[in-house]
Amino acid sequence: MSVQHINSEENPTVAHILSHATKIPGLVFVSGQVPIDGAGNLVQGSIGDKTEACLKNVGNVLKASGTTWEKVVKVNIYLKDMDNFDAMNAVYEKLVPTPKPARTCIQAAKLPKDVDVEIEAIAAV
Repeated sequence: MSVQHINSEENPTVAHILSHATKIPGLVFVSGQVPIDGAGNLVQGSIGDKTEACLKNVGNVLKASGTTWEKVVKVNIYLKDMDNFDAMNAVYEKLVPTPKPARTCIQAAKLPKDVDVEIEAIAAV
């Protein structure tokens, strides 16, 4: 089986510790994307702003992998505080195409860089 490691030029590079995605025939696995801009700065603002940044970063990786949000089959969302669920969900509902993929959302005690949200995805290619 062929395995390809993908990094989006639009997202900050982390190639020294992980790939933005791993692609195998038929599927791409997008690593957890945090609310960070292309220059590597953490996005400030509301949980909605941070969720939007994460979704944008996932989209960048999907594009670099040769797929789109319409082909996403599974999303995992990690929230620092489940009290942010409704605000996160409002942005997710607006930005993720219908039909929505299967999804899990959990509260995580601590996320990388102490961010409030991290999002990963699995998509067909």
